[in-house]
Amino acid sequence: MSVRTRFAPSPTGYLHVGGARTALFSWLYARKSQGKFILRIEDTDRERSTQESIDAILDGMAWLGLQYDEGPFYQTQRMERYREVIQKLLDDGNAYYCYCTREELDELRQQQLANKQKPRYDGRYRDHDGPPRAGVDPVIRFRNPLEGEVVVHDLIRGNIVIQNSELDDLIIARSDGTPTYNLTVVVDDMDMGITHVIRGDDHINNTPRQINILRALGAESPQYAHVPMILGSDGKRLSKRHGAVGVMQYRDDGFLPEALLNYLVRLGWSYGDQEVFTLDEMIELFDIKDVNFSASTFNTEKLSWLNQHYIKTLDANHIAEHLHWHMQQCGIALDNGPPLIDLVEAYRERAKTLKEMASSSRFFYEEFEDYDEKAARKNLKPASLDVLIALRDGFAAVAGPDWSGAAAHDVVTRAAEENDLKLGKVAQPLRVAVSGTAVSPPIDITLQLLGRERTLARIDRAIAKITQDNP
Repeated sequence: MSVRTRFAPSPTGYLHVGGARTALFSWLYARKSQGKFILRIEDTDRERSTQESIDAILDGMAWLGLQYDEGPFYQTQRMERYREVIQKLLDDGNAYYCYCTREELDELRQQQLANKQKPRYDGRYRDHDGPPRAGVDPVIRFRNPLEGEVVVHDLIRGNIVIQNSELDDLIIARSDGTPTYNLTVVVDDMDMGITHVIRGDDHINNTPRQINILRALGAESPQYAHVPMILGSDGKRLSKRHGAVGVMQYRDDGFLPEALLNYLVRLGWSYGDQEVFTLDEMIELFDIKDVNFSASTFNTEKLSWLNQHYIKTLDANHIAEHLHWHMQQCGIALDNGPPLIDLVEAYRERAKTLKEMASSSRFFYEEFEDYDEKAARKNLKPASLDVLIALRDGFAAVAGPDWSGAAAHDVVTRAAEENDLKLGKVAQPLRVAVSGTAVSPPIDITLQLLGRERTLARIDRAIAKITQDNP
């Protein structure tokens, strides 16, 4: 049997990290099994589904690199097929029209609650054989078996046994004829040959109902795996109040997709004490049966640690491709500064995010308007004037073709020796002079990337500032 998994998000918002983890687990299981991974957009909620949300899901999947083999399929394009299946269930006696009004159902619910009973539909129209009820547009309910049990062979949790007597007759078509979730997902999984359904444990209650519908249609049930929820630091289900939970927000904040994927795969799954996994290692080592059924807690600090690890270790060209987007977001023109790959090499040991790397490197490409006030007050003062002049003369003596980090380092070292200063006492005023701040890559690398002419102009500007501020 060829493995076929699917990711089936509803386009009512962004692709959140819980959905991304489900997609990753489904993708990994398919890849490990040399199977197929299908993307299905469950967009039947027309009031809440938007094209913007669909685009956000597709963008998120593309950024993460979770390529699907088939799809995306849209449920709104399959309405005729759903109607066909609903009619078959009616014809076979496995579904029926229910004429209860909302008021009647509300009254039934209140009575059951008052009697401390579990609220549920009582099947009053299950065997109705009279004429249609005037003035009521009926829903269609699935005729759930009254006896027996459903055993869900959950790949994570083991067997889950539900008595059919605990399940009521769920609605499979609304009064306007539109199909409900539990009907559409069954038809889609059946038609698309899905063999393994990996999804959140909030669907556990839906699974026995869906298995019964599949049985009524004479179809084989897929294997199910219900992954645990993700909690915030406060122990509550991860939501917007915990901060950035949308996948693309992490991109916007400067995280690499490799870091997020590595972090997500470890939320509920482990392989010994290993923390860092390449994508190939995930495919090789991942097994859905090893996923823990306990909830996981989202830890932003751990994600940040992984991001720094990948910034330090991934191929610089790959990081530069992602950095390019952030430079564009910052409005930095790249035609007047160093190649991005050189920027990555300069910053990768100190930058925590690509967003930070981009914003910190602006001075390489354009003039800064003002100096950092604290850095200038501490470093651009009369005592620094002589050493800046010495540095300026030393840099001016270096021929343009000979300009390099090593040549600049020699000038800085010589200026320190001639002025009987420690290297830091020379490098720091120079750093503020050329970058406007007290933080930059190592000074020799900074000067090499900045270039000779821009370095000289920046030092001239700093000398002029000191002179002007101290007449």
